[in-house]
Amino acid sequence: MYPLLAILVGVLFGSGIYLLLSRSLVRLIFGILLVGHAVNLALFTTGGLVRAKAPLVPVGETVPPEGYADPVPQALVLTAIVIGFALVAFTAVLVERVIAQSGSDDVEELRRNDP
Repeated sequence: MYPLLAILVGVLFGSGIYLLLSRSLVRLIFGILLVGHAVNLALFTTGGLVRAKAPLVPVGETVPPEGYADPVPQALVLTAIVIGFALVAFTAVLVERVIAQSGSDDVEELRRNDP
């Protein structure tokens, strides 16, 4: 399962970087989304993929049982989702404003028309 997830993370990163390097501002937003999803998936897999074993400490014990899921990467992914949503929302508003003022989302055209 881990090799499949590693390939998926690589494909998401590659696609996101490709979109980030394109000339369209709308593709920039999709690139940010794909890179964010790749980071979230990479963080999530670092915690280990364990089914039906919550990281709960039984009564009278001081440590969780063997084979539990690590809660720290899960908390990091939840935080990264919120931050990524805010970043994409802010970027979408900026791109919408640039397109409304200039009439184009092509970066090269914007650069040529800049005084």
